[in-house]
Amino acid sequence: MRVIVVGCGGVGSALAFQLSQKGHQVTVIDQNEAAFDNLPIDFKGRVIEGDVLARNVWQRAEIENADALAAVTDSDSLNVLVAHIARTEYQVARVVARNIDPRQQSLQEAFEIPIVGAASWGAQRVEELLTDVPLRVVMLDSQAGLIIYHLEVPAQWHGHPIQELLPESRYETLAWTRHGQTLQLSSAQKLESGDKIYLMAIPEEIEALRLRLSEEQEKSV
Repeated sequence: MRVIVVGCGGVGSALAFQLSQKGHQVTVIDQNEAAFDNLPIDFKGRVIEGDVLARNVWQRAEIENADALAAVTDSDSLNVLVAHIARTEYQVARVVARNIDPRQQSLQEAFEIPIVGAASWGAQRVEELLTDVPLRVVMLDSQAGLIIYHLEVPAQWHGHPIQELLPESRYETLAWTRHGQTLQLSSAQKLESGDKIYLMAIPEEIEALRLRLSEEQEKSV
């Protein structure tokens, strides 16, 4: 996937590095050359210094070939404007805009663009919105140490027992719905494509599940 990250601060640099580590083609844009120092030395993507609203910067970033764009600068108004331009003028399929000031969020949402509050979600949540992996964070309470994940069952797992994908010893299944109806939790029950499952687990098990789902997706392509 070709991804453009606008803004190379803490969130932008972390997001760009995460995506590049997973094999995506990443281009980072920032008007401040020193911002690129936030990127790890082994970052494998491209960097472009310049005003993101300048047409020549869009062209250098090859936005016409981009699959996704994340606007994560320190300006809420700039983020939503950049995401809006990318979606409407360049038809970028997936766009996300960062929100810093909660008072600005309703204005950003008026553009009907996915908004991520950096303080509560950060780079991980932005990455999830840009990619196709069906496992996403839906609730995060850092003070309580509580994270709830939403899994939409991929087609590859249709007909498999839930225990095969989510062993009880490793994952705590909180709820399971199908076509808007809540199902009884049973290890013998078989999954159907599109089922929605809410679950909890330790970070290591969540990462293992995320990797497993990604590998299954790649095999099916």
